[in-house]
Amino acid sequence: MHIAVIGTGYVGLVTGACFSEFGVFVTCIDKDASKVESLKNGKIPFYEPGLEDIVKRNAAQGRLKFTTEFAEAIDEALVVFIAVGTPPRGDGSADLAYVDEVAKEIAQNLKNYKIIVTKSTVPVGTGKRVRKIISENLTEPVDFDVVSNPEFLREGSALEDFMRPNRVVLGTDSQQAVAIMKDLYRPLYLIETPFVITNIETAELIKYAANSFLAVKISFINELSRLCENAGADVNVVAKGMGLDKRIGPKFLHAGPGYGGSCFPKDTRALIKIASDHGVDLEIVNAAVSANTKQLGIMTEKVKTALGDLKGKKVAVLGLSFKPNTDDIREAPAIDIIEALQKDGCAVRAYDPVAMDNAKAVLKNVDFCEDAYDACSGADAVLIITEWNQFRNLDLGRMKGLLNTPVFFDLRNIYDPLKVKDQGFKYIAVGR
Repeated sequence: MHIAVIGTGYVGLVTGACFSEFGVFVTCIDKDASKVESLKNGKIPFYEPGLEDIVKRNAAQGRLKFTTEFAEAIDEALVVFIAVGTPPRGDGSADLAYVDEVAKEIAQNLKNYKIIVTKSTVPVGTGKRVRKIISENLTEPVDFDVVSNPEFLREGSALEDFMRPNRVVLGTDSQQAVAIMKDLYRPLYLIETPFVITNIETAELIKYAANSFLAVKISFINELSRLCENAGADVNVVAKGMGLDKRIGPKFLHAGPGYGGSCFPKDTRALIKIASDHGVDLEIVNAAVSANTKQLGIMTEKVKTALGDLKGKKVAVLGLSFKPNTDDIREAPAIDIIEALQKDGCAVRAYDPVAMDNAKAVLKNVDFCEDAYDACSGADAVLIITEWNQFRNLDLGRMKGLLNTPVFFDLRNIYDPLKVKDQGFKYIAVGR
């Protein structure tokens, strides 16, 4: 089978590369000629463990190619995936300009039956919108089907999520389209992956509902962490006690500085807007968004409380990406915390294993360091904000010798408080 994937961003490139790994012939299309040229040379525009190897291997074996030309790629494909960006507008709604543009481009190059699949995260009603745009811009009468196939890729674990997903969601009213999509995903049947077959509107809503629920779960444990601090409880143990209840589960019950990234902030706000447009007030999701914003401010207050007047002080920040195993700094808690500290006159030394180039584009007057110990040199405190594995077993004695004052902010609760205190540090965590 031949497929086309329009858009070589995170979702598009991972989707195209993984399908080619399944033995499908894939053409990835992007209007950015320089980006396409880089991909042809095996250069990946973002960090995702294992992706570069898959791209290079399948390109070399002829199953994965990159182009700027729509006509030929769409002509030879049976299934065309739309995987372009849907950035948020000021009111939280998704901007569908790129989706609309691609739908018109597909229509103008449609000469025989195709399945048009929306892989981008899009609001309810986008499937109908895409069908209408294509129908109105066809150059000749052609039959086609529209399918919603939302992605559930976690940055840093995207290959595993694609190859061994919890489920595959297919939204369409066409049995022919379902049969072809199941054939495309046939390797997943061998590992008994559940398939959810539904209408387009339901499929479109599932992605927003899933991400918003996880955001609620994070915000809940973060709010509970504040109570734990005031009541003398340990949020880690509370979370463990909760998570052992199989109705709740342990995932996403880790207190910290708040969620970030390209999905949770965008999708929660978009779901609120979608609901509002349909006359529904999602009070719980609204509360989660509010709690997350508040949590970031509380992290900054922790630093102020421990260090006093921040003017003239210097802190070491370890971790800039919104989560480990990615270089994505979009809405990363570290960025907000650093900027808030700088406003109060605090100088910042920072280190991240892979995200520093991206951070340099948005952060000003930050000293970017060689490693965690370099960041600690001459600082008045150290803040762990992203829980990269290499930060989980730091040489505390060495760090203490490099810091002006031994103040340790563990904003991901990854250290044993007694162990850190035994090394002579003032230890400050979240909800402990």
